[in-house]
Amino acid sequence: MKKLVPKQLGELLIESKVITPENLEEALRVQKERGGLIGQVLVALGFTNEESIAQALTAQYGFPYLPLAGYEIDSDVSKIVPEHVARQYGLIAVDKVGSILTVAMSNPLNREAVEDIEMLTHFKVQVFVTTATDVNDAIKRSYKI
Repeated sequence: MKKLVPKQLGELLIESKVITPENLEEALRVQKERGGLIGQVLVALGFTNEESIAQALTAQYGFPYLPLAGYEIDSDVSKIVPEHVARQYGLIAVDKVGSILTVAMSNPLNREAVEDIEMLTHFKVQVFVTTATDVNDAIKRSYKI
């Protein structure tokens, strides 16, 4: 059985007319040199902003959008996902109900991240979209750095 491969974030942003193919090419080159998440590279280069990326993901895939700025995250919940894993994938656990763990992440198309969190925590993961800045700020608040 063939697995459906979701579109990469860059392709989605081109289709949504958030960036141009040339923007993506440049961002991929920079990402190869310096590392980092493609969305963050696109923002750093000034090709788009985080809200546009989050809105494109919400419109295309129906992921609910969750701005984290004023969101009170229970530190017991956030710590279900180890800090280094949260940083690696750009996500934070924000809620837990029964066997479902809700995570907010800047790139919800990263299936590997979701699968890793499910294996690591033994919870079913429900994904919300947020901006990379919101995730990083929430990680700082939750892990008290």
